[in-house]
Amino acid sequence: MALVTLSTCSLHAENSLPMITITTSAQPNSQEKVAAHMKTDGFDGPIGIKLRGNSSLMFNQKKYTIETRDAQGKDLDVSLLGMPAHSKWVLLAPYNDVSMMRDPLAFQLWRDMGHWAPRTVMCELTMDGEYRGIYILCEAIKRDKNRVDISKLKKSDTSGRELTGGYLLRIDTFNEEDATFTSKVPGIGEGIMSSEVIWSCIYPKKENLQPEQWDYIQNYVDTVEQVIQSDDFADPVKGYARYIDVPSFVDYFIHTELSLNADAYRRSAYFYKEKQKDDGTGGKLFAGPVWDYNYAYGNTNLANADEPESWCYEGSFNNPTPAMWQRLLQDPNFRKAVKKRYQALRKDVLSNKAVNAFIDRQAMLSAKARDHHFQTYPELLVTEEQKEQFEENKKRNPMGGFFPPMGEMPQGGFPMMGEMPQGGFPMMGEMPQGGFPMMGGFPPMGEMPQFGSGMPPMIDGFAAYRVCSYDEEIKVLKQWLADRLAFLDRNIDRFDRDWQPRIQPLVEKKMQFPW
Repeated sequence: MALVTLSTCSLHAENSLPMITITTSAQPNSQEKVAAHMKTDGFDGPIGIKLRGNSSLMFNQKKYTIETRDAQGKDLDVSLLGMPAHSKWVLLAPYNDVSMMRDPLAFQLWRDMGHWAPRTVMCELTMDGEYRGIYILCEAIKRDKNRVDISKLKKSDTSGRELTGGYLLRIDTFNEEDATFTSKVPGIGEGIMSSEVIWSCIYPKKENLQPEQWDYIQNYVDTVEQVIQSDDFADPVKGYARYIDVPSFVDYFIHTELSLNADAYRRSAYFYKEKQKDDGTGGKLFAGPVWDYNYAYGNTNLANADEPESWCYEGSFNNPTPAMWQRLLQDPNFRKAVKKRYQALRKDVLSNKAVNAFIDRQAMLSAKARDHHFQTYPELLVTEEQKEQFEENKKRNPMGGFFPPMGEMPQGGFPMMGEMPQGGFPMMGEMPQGGFPMMGGFPPMGEMPQFGSGMPPMIDGFAAYRVCSYDEEIKVLKQWLADRLAFLDRNIDRFDRDWQPRIQPLVEKKMQFPW
């Protein structure tokens, strides 16, 4: 499935990007949708809008969740900018991705591999009379015939085959509105404070999920994870192949390792379970769809994500990585399947030519809007002097970027351990106006000082590199992908011979804080 139709691609290349204009009734927040009005090609009507994201809430350019509505305020399925009709949409802000294409690239690759991923359209946003820059309008991950096409679960589906699907699951952060359970298998990672992997059931929603359905899907996932860790995990009859759709897990592994996503496997990781067929076949757990790749393809210094010769499945120092990925690689048959599939994909979908052609097409879409975008967010591009300063600080400090080395924080910087305000940090999305309330702490949201003023703009806290121009960014992205593919070529070629995964023991870890 193409990212956009050829006619749309041609239209966007020759003219301006489509414009979305939103007028809000109140300032959007991350807790609940506020009423607003949206106008764009083919739609002029009411919406609900809220902020989305975690660390990205600190960025100057915000991400939004949008719900199209009718005059009575109820969900209304509409087609936006040529995409299939639905009421749930997302406006992705490519703020920390100067290329503005990492999410579209990841989604396109997953579609080209034969799966559903959110369709995207690049656009420009004006909100309450203020230009907000280039955005990526995309489909939200929802159960639907044009999205995640699984069976609709009714409240009466509490036994037999009807109980077996469909379910949409996620490993990610969560809130009280989510139905969650903790994996019975500890996650892996070096330096993690907790090994707990938390699963959420996204569909059916918590308020519609029946006790029988909740018990069924928890038990199924528990079975999957524990079978994968069992001695007979590779048995073709009793092992994991009985419970998971192996080709989707193979594709998810290849897609994720190519991206070297900082959040790989442990955040924004979706799965779905289809309903069994009448003959008892099917009903397995599928990996995907893919989501959230703004910290992928070499774009951040977190979790070794800027090191083309490293692996995601091995985990990192932050959130625990589900151990099933490491364990699957201990099965020679799974590795052989990965090798066969990867080498086939390298001939077309993952060829350097195909990947670079997508990058060039996507870059063409934003050509006429880029200057306005970078004028709106001038901190995204740096001077040669600033880039040299960034690289020098990165050598001196593993945190990278413009953050000074530990012990050299400017006056009024981060508070020292033991000097946290009573109650510690507020929850993400509950930040008071004006940012952190401690004296000398963070400045107000969206007002981070610019270069030379002590503290860096927020983008530098996560960046692996900085560029002086958009053309330089595209050159860096293409080279990183070429290096990453070369690394995978060398290593996956050995998957059926002498290659063995690095093994980390499963160790229970509880959350501990030093203060």
